[in-house]
Amino acid sequence: MAERTYQSGFKRDNARREEEDQYIEKVVYINRVAKVVKGGRRFGFSAIVVKGDGNGSVGVGVGKANEVPEAMRKASERAERNMHKVAIKDGTIPHPCVVKYGAAQVVLRPAAPGTGVIAGGPVRAVLEAAGVENILTKIIGTTNPHNVVKATLKALDNLVSPESMARKRGKTVEEIMSR
Repeated sequence: MAERTYQSGFKRDNARREEEDQYIEKVVYINRVAKVVKGGRRFGFSAIVVKGDGNGSVGVGVGKANEVPEAMRKASERAERNMHKVAIKDGTIPHPCVVKYGAAQVVLRPAAPGTGVIAGGPVRAVLEAAGVENILTKIIGTTNPHNVVKATLKALDNLVSPESMARKRGKTVEEIMSR
């Protein structure tokens, strides 16, 4: 059957949908908020979405709207715009990292192959979207999803790959890893 391109651009929309399918998208949290007005309560929704390519890029977005699907769509678009590259080595992170964001503290530790992702809710969503396969994590302090996700992203941004550290120090990767 011949593929038709219509004035409204159906073919282009399908290409855009296929492009979006390459990303791993995880909804971390949906919050219902109420605004009290003269006639009663008006409900709105806030969504946190994590999007990654499963190969070292991850982004987070927050969307707000009067309906859940619209809030999720907005959050997904923002997550795609806020993508960061993450240093991943052999399916885990190159070194341990402890980061605090607000009252949330996140501890990330590399793990041996076969360990899996040992992580709670928001941290798990970020790490799986980034493509980390083996890691140990701990959330200390508040479990507020906003702050936990931001702390996790901050921790992943602080990671330095052995290759870039070797370049910075003017040494070989073997010299740095042997210590």
